[in-house]
Amino acid sequence: MTLKGCYEDQVSKSEQSERAFELKTWRQAFVFPYTKADPPPTTSDPVVEVSVDDEVGGEGFTYRLASGLEGSVHIEQVLEYNEDPSYMRDLLVYRLTLEAQRRVSESSLSKREIIRRLGTSPAQFYRLLDLPNIEVS
Repeated sequence: MTLKGCYEDQVSKSEQSERAFELKTWRQAFVFPYTKADPPPTTSDPVVEVSVDDEVGGEGFTYRLASGLEGSVHIEQVLEYNEDPSYMRDLLVYRLTLEAQRRVSESSLSKREIIRRLGTSPAQFYRLLDLPNIEVS
């Protein structure tokens, strides 16, 4: 998911009463509360500017406070806060893959023996341990 191509009004600060950033992606709208941002905007140091950040490939935004302090928020922070189902699925698969890799490396069994005991093919086994592969079943 990317924010690239978003207009400035698609990544914005909300009304002060809302106390959150509002993001509109091609898929849906999200909010990200000021309290989760670093540095956090306050009533005495409000957000004065928000823009899509090209330095992170358009996958985040940068904001500037009245004091001159700046902060950035990546889209993954927003998706995790909003518990986006597809992002949470990918995060779970990533964590499970790391755990599987850790356990295989700590095991006294050879990979060949693990494959035999699991009753699977070497291709399937190595696919399960492949971090970039989010299509794991």
